[in-house]
Amino acid sequence: MSRAEPAFRRGPFDRLRDWLPKLVLSPTIAIVAIFVYGFILFTLYLSFTDSRILPSFGWVGMKNYENLFRIRAWDTAVTNLVIFGVLYIAVCCALGLLLAILLDQRIRAEGFIRTIYLYPMALSFIVTGVAWKWFLDPGIGLEAVVRGWGWESFAFDWIKNGDMAIYTIVIAAVWQTSGFVMAMFLAGLRGIDGEMLKAAQIDGASTLALYRRIVIPQLRPAFMSAFVVLAHMAIKSYDLVIALTGGGPGTATELPATFMYSYTFTRNQMGIGAASAVIMLMTIAAIIVPYLWSELREKS
Repeated sequence: MSRAEPAFRRGPFDRLRDWLPKLVLSPTIAIVAIFVYGFILFTLYLSFTDSRILPSFGWVGMKNYENLFRIRAWDTAVTNLVIFGVLYIAVCCALGLLLAILLDQRIRAEGFIRTIYLYPMALSFIVTGVAWKWFLDPGIGLEAVVRGWGWESFAFDWIKNGDMAIYTIVIAAVWQTSGFVMAMFLAGLRGIDGEMLKAAQIDGASTLALYRRIVIPQLRPAFMSAFVVLAHMAIKSYDLVIALTGGGPGTATELPATFMYSYTFTRNQMGIGAASAVIMLMTIAAIIVPYLWSELREKS
């Protein structure tokens, strides 16, 4: 073999082995690029057009956004989202942390109890909404059962009450998601250095001070992850609302996602519906992008 010839010649099978992962992944990448990011850009474009029943290409600039913020139903949807989002995130985090602390005590049947807590997350929001709709219906649910037991004055008609209906969405969403948040916090608790906790106990730290000064600060990444996931789920909540209340009574449980669907496909105002979708996307991006930036900065 001459010195000019390489010591190892790459054959066709070697080149095929290098290209095979790219060939396998290319259809998935193409589909995601077209049907996710492509349609995001198309929705952004439609929000600046006069589209109604079908997509149109008549450019109207910011008119759809101006009209959107003049619609009273949109104001109601945003207000409901603030109420739902704040309560949903706060209660899920508090309940998930309490459940995680309970399971971190190495109690008996921990695996079984953890499965019970996590099981609701395996259900779709449609199933959760239908089940809670039956449970909260005054005619066949909790109120009817309790009155059947003899407590005739008992009343729990939140699902029919315009002032209280939004809280039924919170109850159902917390029931489904708190177990998932518990798993995130439990993983964080199991990752805390036990020697640090023992040293603090030897120094005389109480259980409350132990959690307040050491454990909870160590769970900051879990809190941030839970906040991002829950905020994303709150903003895009649609199927749970439709299955549980249908957005009613009236517009009492209208959220941006149900507003977007209604104006796009029911009221034939596709331009306004696209504008509301873009606002939702910008809100999610405003939450996720800073989180990703902080995570990448910490790892760099």
